[in-house]
Amino acid sequence: MRNISTQKLVLAAVFFAIGLVLPFVTGQVPQVGQMLLPMHLPVFLCSLIVGWPYGLAVGFLLPLVRSLLFGMPALFPNAVTMAFELAAYGFFAGFIYEKLLGAKVSRVVSLFAALILSMIIGRLVWGAVSFVLLRISGSPFTLDMFLAGAVLNAIPGIVMQIVLIPTIMLTMKKPAIGGGFGGSGY
Repeated sequence: MRNISTQKLVLAAVFFAIGLVLPFVTGQVPQVGQMLLPMHLPVFLCSLIVGWPYGLAVGFLLPLVRSLLFGMPALFPNAVTMAFELAAYGFFAGFIYEKLLGAKVSRVVSLFAALILSMIIGRLVWGAVSFVLLRISGSPFTLDMFLAGAVLNAIPGIVMQIVLIPTIMLTMKKPAIGGGFGGSGY
C-alpha cells in the first residue's frame, strides 16, 4: 500500500510539473493559451490516472504556484478563479470516472461522461467564483463575460481535451497504478 501511495504522489508531481511547463508552449501568445487551456490537460489526466484526491490538489495548487513563480496567470482574479475551476475538474473527473467504473459502466462511456460532466461543473464553478470575486472588487461579471470565458473562447481547448484525453487514456493497456484508474484501492 505504501508503494502505491508513493507512486501516486510521484505521478501527481509529474503532472504538476507538466502543468507548470506546458503553458510555455503557448505563452508567447496569451490569446492562444487562453484558447488551448494548457494547464487543464495535466489536471484531467492526473485525476483520471492517479485519482481524484491528487487531481483536486494538483488542480487547486497549479495555477496559484504558476502565478507566484512566473506571474502568469495574474494572481487576482485569474489564478484564484482557475484554482477553483481546476480543482473542480480534478475532483469531479476522477470521482465520476471511479464511480462509473465501479458500477461496471464501460471504460469509454465512463471516461467521456466523467470528462464532459466535469467540464460543465468546472466552468460553472469558474463562473461562480469569478462572479463573487469581481463583485467583491467592485467589477461586474455579466452573462456575456461568462459565456465568452467559459465557452466561446475555450472551444479550441475543449475540443482538444475531448480528443486528446480519451486518446491517451484509451491507449493505456492497463491501469497505471494499483487496481484501477481513478484511485481504487484507497
